Amino acid sequence: MRDRGKHDGGFNLVEALVATMILSGAVLTLGAISTNALSGTRLHRHYEGAAALIDKQLSLIDYTGIDAFIEAGQTEGIVEELEPAYQWSVTTEYQGIDSLYLVAITVSWLEGSRPYSVTAQTMLNGTGTVSSTNTSTETGGQPTQ
Repeated sequence: MRDRGKHDGGFNLVEALVATMILSGAVLTLGAISTNALSGTRLHRHYEGAAALIDKQLSLIDYTGIDAFIEAGQTEGIVEELEPAYQWSVTTEYQGIDSLYLVAITVSWLEGSRPYSVTAQTMLNGTGTVSSTNTSTETGGQPTQ
């Protein structure tokens, strides 16, 4: 038979409250970590979208040629198909050396009320790389050099 009095070895109210507070703190900490991870993932996805848009603009400039791109006047636009809506702008600056252009592409967007932007710069040669060759034939059917 035990003779310890009224204490049966269970938890008292203070111990239960302390354990509840520790458990609540752990749950809140895990919730904050999860929220930060999701926010970081969403922001990373937006940066990837901006990089893809920059790549698309560089491909367009490469396909049309820098001279044709400057003549077309395509220097800014808005892509609303993606979430969030991206604004892009292309600036070109002639460097004065061998048809060399500095091309800067900036993509910006809003995340909540905070603005973000990504800028990529590259140098492009304004001369075309397509060469034409003239081939003429003589009576023998052989090309002349």
